[in-house]
Formats: sequence, structure tokens, C-alpha cells
Amino acid sequence: MTTPTANSATTAQKGLEGVIAADTRVGDVDGVKCELIYRGYTIDELVGRATYEETAYLLLFGELPTGQEFKEWQAQLAAHRALAPDILNFMQTIPTDVNPMAMLRTVVSLIALYDTRADDESIPAVRQKAIRVIAKMPTIVAVFDRLRRKEPIVPPREDLGHTANLLYMLHGQAANELDARALDTYFTLHADHGFNASTFAARTTVGTLSDFYSAVVTAIGTLKGDLHGSANRRAMEMLQEIGSPERIGAFVQDTLTAKNRFMGFGHRVYKGEDPRAKHLKAMARSLGEAKHELKWFTISERLQQAVWEAKQLYINVDFYSASLLYYVGIPVDCFTTMFACSRSAGWSAHILEQYADNRLIRPLSQFVGPRNLKYAPIDQRRRTG
Repeated sequence: MTTPTANSATTAQKGLEGVIAADTRVGDVDGVKCELIYRGYTIDELVGRATYEETAYLLLFGELPTGQEFKEWQAQLAAHRALAPDILNFMQTIPTDVNPMAMLRTVVSLIALYDTRADDESIPAVRQKAIRVIAKMPTIVAVFDRLRRKEPIVPPREDLGHTANLLYMLHGQAANELDARALDTYFTLHADHGFNASTFAARTTVGTLSDFYSAVVTAIGTLKGDLHGSANRRAMEMLQEIGSPERIGAFVQDTLTAKNRFMGFGHRVYKGEDPRAKHLKAMARSLGEAKHELKWFTISERLQQAVWEAKQLYINVDFYSASLLYYVGIPVDCFTTMFACSRSAGWSAHILEQYADNRLIRPLSQFVGPRNLKYAPIDQRRRTG
């Protein structure tokens, strides 16, 4: 096969659909089998067994931790949760009505300014940065939400697990076991997902030999979009718009007539149901039953059936994520920040992999504009349209 050059005939693949950009050992998204694999383990093998902390370790180091390694890993994450006083002072100046993802993007960038080894691209140094970012991102989100509600900041606790501590910092009291386990399941299921838009953006950034923090900021900015991470927020807003199971039929018909999208349905890669969806659905049901508030789960389940009957669309990871996050008390506009906090592990693993075997990511483009135009002096230029 001839290597394409700028002048050779090529076929553009819009959105890079079907294009294999690189090899990876981090994970696999099998669209035909509808499987998601982390370092050789299917997500079905991990959910309900491995915690998010174990999963993050697996992604970064390539193997599940031993008992001693896990204790050391938990201790490292817990030790890096707190934010420096200067960061906390800055966060008190952030407008309280900003998009939480924009806030998160900015504060992660600020953290880089306080890391004296921010530009150290050695693998051990990058791993240490990854630990800090994975540990601190939940704290950033919790602090921001407390500040905008004019409530006292709740310092992190080193004796709590990753998601239990996040809920504690958000709500100011220890979470019950089911809520913490539900959020842990959510984090585990979102920890990595192949060369999705934000992960590929992060790899593109470090492909230039930029720093780790710049790559994470790039990823956060990419995840912020409605066609990527913020779909879980839009899914919950859709459920709230429906309001009751009795309105589902009218909502589906109105959406079809307006040719609008059903949020949480369809997937770019999977040809069937997203393999993460069934786990989130089961957990959302358990939460609804435990809280004696099945309304949001019931609307979700009936909407899933109605959309299938109307358009044969499968649900994706965002659909039951919405009610799960709502049940555990995450503010709706912070849903995407939860996605970012969980995906920080996958981003970090891919950043490390890119650094370890780097080549500048530089695809070609196919020019479709005019050629051989002639320059005209400014007083001779006229618009023809």
C-alpha cells in the first residue's frame, strides 16, 4: 500500500469513522459483540467485583493490584485529595453560575501551575501527576458545588473510599453503602472507552510532547460537548421534561415530529445495546426501590420501550446514568463532571501509552475548495452573491 501524501488521492472518512489510528493495550470497544474490555477483562467480569480504585490501578499499571499494592494505591489517592490553599482561594472567585465543566477545566489547568515538575514527561513523573489528578478532580467538583450553595467546604477524609468520599464532600455527611456502591459502579463503567473523542484529544495533545495537564484539560474540554459527555445531563433533563410515565407517548411523538434526538439512545460504535447499560439499569432500579422513589426509573424503563417500538434504537451508557446520578444526589449540571472524574483514569492510561511510544498525530485532509484563484486589488473586488 502506498503511503498517502498531500497530493495523492484519498477518501475522507468524516469523523474518522472506521479509521484505526493506533494500537493500544489499554482496552477494547467491540461494537459487533457489544463488549467493553479493560486490559483483557470484560466489564461484566469487573462490575460488582472490582472497585473503581482497583479499576484505575488496572488501567494505569496493566494488572489488578495485589493486596499490598492496593493498600498503597488507596493511601496515595487519599493523600492527594486535598487542594492547596491557593487553589481554594481561587475557587472562591469563580462565578457560581458557570458551567461546572468549564470550572473543572480551569481548575485542573491551575493545578499545573503549582506542580514544579509539570513538564517532566518521564513515565514515573506522569504517573504521579495522574494520581494527583484522579484524586483531586472529585474534590474540585465538591468544593465548587459547596461554594455555589454558600455552604462550608467539607475537607476530604482519608478513611473513605473514592466515591464514598466524593459523596461525603458533596453532602456533608457519610453516604449510605448503596449510594457509594452505585457511584462506584458508575465510575468503574466510565473509566475507559477506547479512542473516544476526549481520549483521542488527550493523546493528540501529548503526541506533540505537551504536558500531562494540558492533555487532561484538552480531554475535559472535549467531554464538555453535548455529543460526548454532557449527554447524561441532557438525558436527565429529558426525563424531567417528561415528568410522569403518562406523558411518554406524547413526548415520543412530539420528538419524532420535530426530528429531535432522544438523549441516551444510539451509539457510534455499538451495533446493539451498550454493554454498560444493563449494569446501570440494575443499579438505578435498586436505588429507586431503596429510596421508595421509582418515578425516574419507571419513566426511563417505559421510555426505553417506547423508543424501541418507534425507532428500534438501543440505549447507551448515558440513559440510566441519568437516574442513577440523580438518585445519589448529584446536581444535574454536575453530571458531566462525574463522567470526567471517572474517565480521568482512562485518560491517564492512554496518555502514558502515548508517551511511551509516541508519534505526532497528524492526519491528512482532503481539500475540496477552489484552486488557481487570482488576486484582485481591493478596489476591484465585488461580491457576486
